[in-house]
Amino acid sequence: MFKDNPLLQQLKSEIKAAAPKVEGTIRGTDKSYGFLETDKGKRYFVPPPAMKTVLHGDRVVAVLRKDGEKESVEPDSLLEAGLDRFIARIKYRKDRRPALVADHPQIKTQINARNEAGQDVTFEEGDWVVARLQRHPLKGDNTFFASIERKITSANDKLAAWKVVPATHELPDQPPAEQAYEQLQDESERLDLTEQPFFTIDSASTKDMDDALMIRETGNGWELTIAIADPTAYIADGSALDEEAKQRAFTLYLPGHNVSMLPPKLSEELCSLVAGEKRPALCCRVTINEDGALSGNSEFFLAWIKSQHKLSYSNVAAFLGDNTAQSSDNDTLNWQPDDALSAQLKALHQFTLARSNWRHEHALIFPERPDYRFEVNAQGEVEAIHVEHRNIAHRMVEESMLVANVSAANWLKAELNSGIFNVHNGLDPEKVDDVIAIVNEQGGNFNRETLLTLDGFCDLRRWLDAQETGYLDARIRSKQSYSLIHHEPGPHYGLGFESYATWTSPIRKYGDMINHRLLKAVLANKTEVVSKPTAELVDHLTLQRKRNRQAERSMSDWLYVNFLEKAVKEKTEFSAEIIDLNRGGARVRLLDNGAMAFVPASLIHSKKEELEIDRDAGTLKIKQEVALKLADQITVVLTEARSATRSLVARLAETLS
Repeated sequence: MFKDNPLLQQLKSEIKAAAPKVEGTIRGTDKSYGFLETDKGKRYFVPPPAMKTVLHGDRVVAVLRKDGEKESVEPDSLLEAGLDRFIARIKYRKDRRPALVADHPQIKTQINARNEAGQDVTFEEGDWVVARLQRHPLKGDNTFFASIERKITSANDKLAAWKVVPATHELPDQPPAEQAYEQLQDESERLDLTEQPFFTIDSASTKDMDDALMIRETGNGWELTIAIADPTAYIADGSALDEEAKQRAFTLYLPGHNVSMLPPKLSEELCSLVAGEKRPALCCRVTINEDGALSGNSEFFLAWIKSQHKLSYSNVAAFLGDNTAQSSDNDTLNWQPDDALSAQLKALHQFTLARSNWRHEHALIFPERPDYRFEVNAQGEVEAIHVEHRNIAHRMVEESMLVANVSAANWLKAELNSGIFNVHNGLDPEKVDDVIAIVNEQGGNFNRETLLTLDGFCDLRRWLDAQETGYLDARIRSKQSYSLIHHEPGPHYGLGFESYATWTSPIRKYGDMINHRLLKAVLANKTEVVSKPTAELVDHLTLQRKRNRQAERSMSDWLYVNFLEKAVKEKTEFSAEIIDLNRGGARVRLLDNGAMAFVPASLIHSKKEELEIDRDAGTLKIKQEVALKLADQITVVLTEARSATRSLVARLAETLS
């Protein structure tokens, strides 16, 4: 009787129109309620009935309701949907109509769906699919509704993670299809260096080897030649294969399964600098003084090379007496090179020490951090996680590649003022004053004018590295700008270089292929007709880099949760480092395996009123006394391995009092 009364409906509309409104983003919770968060950080309670009309991430206008001192909001209109394309699992209703459960920790609503993947595609309960939201209650529709675009894999696929994670980030899960390759698409003249003693240093299992080295002592330093695999010799600019590489932009590295940017026939065979095989290469020859400084101009040229040796990081490090060398991949640590190779490795070692010292004084060197390698079996199960510390052989290759990339940046800047450059502008200008207040309070002596320069930033980083703990470093890192891919030269404050352009991984990075073509154009005196990279291309490379990094992190989180379920049951203790503190608690990194875990504030100290967490200061206080701070090492026990959210929850081994 009253439901369809037009006068009553008009009255409700007038009341709603007169009520105060707020704008913000919906934040879901583990419960049936949620919150609306404004741009200024204020949060309003969204009761369970109202949450049924919205999804986590929706940007809405909501009506503000007050009941005494309590405030809540009722979403009224949709500004921007938080969900568009999404990954979900099939869930059949009682009437056998398909519904979707989004693969998202804050979205609990089951979404009705229809199949648009094709009549021949059938679904079982739990199958993984790609879907797209079509209807939303705040747009005048009765309910949420989505279309199923394609099936990713079946519910019982043990290797589902390796398909779902790339699909989530709109990345391929297989390499490009093989094609018929013609020998060399360019007609450039090349020096014949096939008799020269080049060698590669990689992991023992590496197949896509893209750099080989040759070094000799000069009496007052070293002459280093870096030979880089040349896939642009096989891939014509603008060809179908080139467009495929451009779209992918990077090789995707997932534990146990890499998705190469180029077809394996190219990346692992024709282009890879396989020992004993003749390969086309783009080379750079540089001279380095005894103090590690680059001397004179670098020289670029095209050549044929034949690597004489495939060496591994482990056996090279062991030969040079690095006691951190670890045997892996059936590698041996008692390997001995012949006299000629031994002389080269010793020379490369001395070059590395000199160059590292130079960078420490004139550029930047970041503290060493270990890598974590998943050992995955054929069933997709993690059998072990290995901590791999960087050894002297890793540093030898790194210093060589840094020299090569600085040389390329200088060439591209001077000849074209264009290329694919890695740019890092140091501190966020809006946060410089905060940095000054933090460091000067602790004995530093910095000002705004100097900190915004490359030299000033380097001085700050060296000062931070000299501190007894990593606390100040952890606070300052959050105030740095992000590194960028740019089509014009710019400084790289993070490395301490005036400019930096990578070209040493063209098998794995499309931006490096672009720089190869630009360097070749300079060599061929065709700079007037060369196609320079555009801002649109840079935006695409930036997006693909972000997607790759997110996918690699998501995959690790998935595997960590499965692997550490046993540790939860056994209440295993782990050493951990605090990497973030916020009002909810602490984020930590487990030092044994690299996993991230969250320690809720309630599991740190039971009395909420005595607890104070200052994210900007990076401290956690109990009764106004600092109990924990960023970079502290603590002992934790895992309490939950949440497969639905692929996250770990931990508590302190001993609750703070």
